Amino acid sequence: MPKYVIEREIPGAGKLSADELKAISQKSCSVLDKLGSGIQWVESFVTEDKIYCVYNAPNKEIIMEHAMQGGFPANRVEEVKNMISPITAE
Repeated sequence: MPKYVIEREIPGAGKLSADELKAISQKSCSVLDKLGSGIQWVESFVTEDKIYCVYNAPNKEIIMEHAMQGGFPANRVEEVKNMISPITAE
């Protein structure tokens, strides 16, 4: 299944409390349950004003549907074409 990176512009994201992040996560998981097994949230990275999420999904459309139903932005959705790490240099 393709992997995607989603950029979500959320001003002040880095200042969200643990309870706020929990609520966002719960909302996301609730929408994922409704959408079924065709989409999977892998992990997210919270920065000062953005959240970057990694998802496995069959297409961008289901990611956009997840964002719409969840009420959070998906400002940019990019399919991961390859991955590299320090091991790649060996």
